[in-house]
Amino acid sequence: MKKMLSKPYAPIVSVVWNLLMVYIVYMLARLVYYVENISYFSSSFDIIRGGLIFDTSAIVYTNALWILLMLLPWRMDKLCKWLFLIVNGICLAMNLADSVYFKYTMRRTTSTVFSEFSNEGNLGSIVGTEFLNHWYLVLIFGVIMYLLWRFYATPRGHHKACVAALLIAIPLCIAGMRGGFTKAVRPIAVSNANQYAQRPTDAAVVLNTPFALLRTIDTNVFVVPNYFESEAELESIYSPLHSSPSHLLSFQKKNVVILIIESFGREYIGALNHDLEDGKYKGYTPYVDSLIAHSTTFTHSYCNGRKSIDGMPSILSSIPMFVEPFFLTPASLNDYTGLAGLLADEGYQTAFFHGAQNGSMGFQAFAQKTGFQRYYGRTEFEEARGKNDFDGTWAIWDEPFMQYYADEMSKMKQPFMTALFTASSHHPYAIPDKYKQQFPEGHLPIHKCIRYTDMAIGRFFETARKQPWFQNTIFVLTSDHTNLSDHPEYQSDLGGFCSPIIIYAPSQPDGHIEDKVAQQIDIMPTVLGMLGYQKPYVGFGIDVLNTPAEETWAVNYLNGIYQYVHYGYVLQFDGTSTKAIYRLDDRLMKHDLKGRVSEQSQMERELKAIIQQYMTRMTQNRLMP
Repeated sequence: MKKMLSKPYAPIVSVVWNLLMVYIVYMLARLVYYVENISYFSSSFDIIRGGLIFDTSAIVYTNALWILLMLLPWRMDKLCKWLFLIVNGICLAMNLADSVYFKYTMRRTTSTVFSEFSNEGNLGSIVGTEFLNHWYLVLIFGVIMYLLWRFYATPRGHHKACVAALLIAIPLCIAGMRGGFTKAVRPIAVSNANQYAQRPTDAAVVLNTPFALLRTIDTNVFVVPNYFESEAELESIYSPLHSSPSHLLSFQKKNVVILIIESFGREYIGALNHDLEDGKYKGYTPYVDSLIAHSTTFTHSYCNGRKSIDGMPSILSSIPMFVEPFFLTPASLNDYTGLAGLLADEGYQTAFFHGAQNGSMGFQAFAQKTGFQRYYGRTEFEEARGKNDFDGTWAIWDEPFMQYYADEMSKMKQPFMTALFTASSHHPYAIPDKYKQQFPEGHLPIHKCIRYTDMAIGRFFETARKQPWFQNTIFVLTSDHTNLSDHPEYQSDLGGFCSPIIIYAPSQPDGHIEDKVAQQIDIMPTVLGMLGYQKPYVGFGIDVLNTPAEETWAVNYLNGIYQYVHYGYVLQFDGTSTKAIYRLDDRLMKHDLKGRVSEQSQMERELKAIIQQYMTRMTQNRLMP
């Protein structure tokens, strides 16, 4: 190496050698990402081929200044070396850290993460905990950085060939950033990863985190497709505008209570998984199992996103997550409302409860925007109950906060509409010390938290049953999203969106599971249908209880792919064409039936209408009647 670098073209060789090391680092980070989450991914040579394209873009973007300085006709060796190590060290850390975060989002982290956690003051402790839990990633980082430092090639002198190399490097770098040379190649985006992935989930392995972050800064999130030129045709296929249904006779002012349980995926609920483990699966939710016996649930129920900030608009405003979380986009400044705002106009008192620091996750702002008149957070709880129930990381423990929730509702004038967002079944998966013997570790660290939260839900209903408002209330229990999984049925592209939707009305205690598809965005229209709400409103879901089973559907978005569930199938569509179609009972999504299903063209037509309505209304501020 020393002999080679003594030649006149040594700076050029140094650039090539050092960049080759960076490529190896990115591939090693991808391998770690894959192994860390191996149960979620398939394997394909295209993942490696596609990875090189996205790695090239990220490497050139982040090392452009270093390449320029290396090829300029003057020496800045120390500056170049430190710039190289710092920039690529940061990129390596991003990729390794994101391998831990994947289980919660099933995608690479994008630039919206900075807005998502902008109000959190506890990230230091979370990161510190993860350093300890994933010490081997810290060790891998240290070893790789040592090797980069040890084998970094420092040029020996400069030569006029460097000027020529710089002139050649400029167009090469531009092509690398864009993803290719041809005019047909636009700058590649995150969604292009699906070209190299067998499944939408695999796209996360194809990508790298620096690219995902860079490509989503100041991007135009919502682009209106031109699937249908006639608005009349579009409206005839699908419209999110709800008018007064003919079957509704009068408005019933029942109380409405929405329980959004953190990470409470369908997988954890024994009563909804009688087929798991050859019928022997018990789950971790004995109380919710008993509640389901007196509730309405659905054979297929889904969340519309993979983050807490996706769940809020979906559940409370019937707005799904397409492309990026709704209230982290410019469309969040549009005029829109939600279940709370619609019912407040009918004389309801409304309140939102979240035991985290006030302002956490942007929930307080969203609650105010959508018509909640009061907000009860950690501040209000501690003013009323003291400071002994904080979990030390995120929020007030679920059990005391849910008791506080029940008590505060009893102070409200009927009719009221409230929503609770819990927090204990969340990373770092801790429960109060006094319950550690009662709720031991399960197969996954979240299982003990699910047991604890299930107990807290049971105690909440025990208190609520004693209140005068209980019989006149509609309760809806769902999760914001899913979480850690240990069953392959829940690790597929669609399985990662399986959330419970449980509707419990004490005045109608007969329980049944309806053979229908339901989703979070159906909650608002369904509750309004149960109340007999008469006025028009915009909601992207349907009143699932008053819709025939064959007309129920669900939609979600994963790594640039829309997934549409209807007619007993799930269609995967990239915005231009169908990528795959599976039977809904093919839970492992092993048998692609693209081109062999008669319903495919109709499903494509319906999904295109949903996408175009969504994008049009977001960009034109048409989220109100």
